[in-house]
Amino acid sequence: MNQPLAKLNIFSGKGIQMRTFHITWLTFFFCFFGWFGIAPLMPLVRETLHLTKEQVGNITIASVSATIIARLVIGRLCDTLGPRLSYTILLVIGAIPVMCIGFANSYESFLLFRLIIGIIGASFVITQFHTSVMFAPNIVGSANAVAGGWGNLGGGVTQIVMPLIAAAFVGAGYIDKGNSWRIAMIVPGAILLVMAFVYYRFTKDTPNGNYNEIKRQTKEKKKGTFTIALKDYRTWILAVAYAACFGIEITVDNVAATYFVDNFKATLIMAGALASVFGFMNLFARALGGIISDKVGKAYGLRGKGILLAGFLVMEGFGIVFFSNAGTLTLAIVSMLIFALFLKMANGGTYSIVPFVNKEAIGSVAGIVGAGGNIGAMLVGFLFKSKNITYSQAFYYIGVGVVVVGVLVLLTHLRASQKTGAATEIKDEAALARA
Repeated sequence: MNQPLAKLNIFSGKGIQMRTFHITWLTFFFCFFGWFGIAPLMPLVRETLHLTKEQVGNITIASVSATIIARLVIGRLCDTLGPRLSYTILLVIGAIPVMCIGFANSYESFLLFRLIIGIIGASFVITQFHTSVMFAPNIVGSANAVAGGWGNLGGGVTQIVMPLIAAAFVGAGYIDKGNSWRIAMIVPGAILLVMAFVYYRFTKDTPNGNYNEIKRQTKEKKKGTFTIALKDYRTWILAVAYAACFGIEITVDNVAATYFVDNFKATLIMAGALASVFGFMNLFARALGGIISDKVGKAYGLRGKGILLAGFLVMEGFGIVFFSNAGTLTLAIVSMLIFALFLKMANGGTYSIVPFVNKEAIGSVAGIVGAGGNIGAMLVGFLFKSKNITYSQAFYYIGVGVVVVGVLVLLTHLRASQKTGAATEIKDEAALARA
């Protein structure tokens, strides 16, 4: 029981591996809940603080910007300090701005809080790192995809739950509707503090125990992991791919509710419900992408995984183009479901490759690739703040860009390096038999 598991039984909670698996995806779920808790309430914030389209765009960009640096730092901390302490620290620090954003009374102060809240997005790196060390190479892609997908589900649940929480406080007479977002954000912040205790108390860094309980040689082997990850071209290709899938996902999480309110005259709760449909696809789509990628990897190696990822991205891009041209609410929902499916499968496909780039630098590789996702979100955020580009036009340009990235991944000829221990492990599993 002190070895990585070769089988993922999602209905089991026995052993440190499965216990950590369930705690880490649940923690990530609430991190997403807190990270994007304010997103479905932005129509209220926009009215209360009298925000312009450009200011809302800047807030969207800020919400994903701090995550870029945070993911790079957290990836390194996972390799040295360990995922258990890294997650605990991140949760405690991240809970503060989530609970305090209600004190914002101007565009500038709200922008600052939204920027700081973005560090919570680094939780993804810890989640992927922790599942990577808890599961064997033959199943790690599926484990990462399920944990990531179920965690990302928080971005969908928050779209419908936060408007209801805000409405509940209004109904109870605690606050008026326009300012209900202020008190509503205390709820996700408090949950993050609870999860900090749970993570510290009930998880371990590795199947063998915490970093301070196992041989100190581990720390010596971890030196220079960030540099190793930076020098590997596969790290950068995956970072670009992740920018085109996860980067778009968190962008949609940020703007979907506002998009449905402005373009289809939906009510706040209805818009949140429609936006939540996008997030709910994480219940199975990301896991499906990881599972299919694992099966393709066994037959065609890392090259096969790369081709599959390219296919997911191309289909995602075409789906976004259709969504941008949807003339009715029904067509918008259908096209959103289509591109959401391939987008989230691309997320799973990307991180089914990450553990095999270099097993001695999993945290650093995961951090850089994860940061790539947020860089993508930050860049496309400039489209949504432009006065000359409508939200529909922005989605069209994004769709075209994603198709281009998919073609780039296809032409890169992603292959495993025989110099990495991770590649050797895959080969031992016959995953590179045809690479």
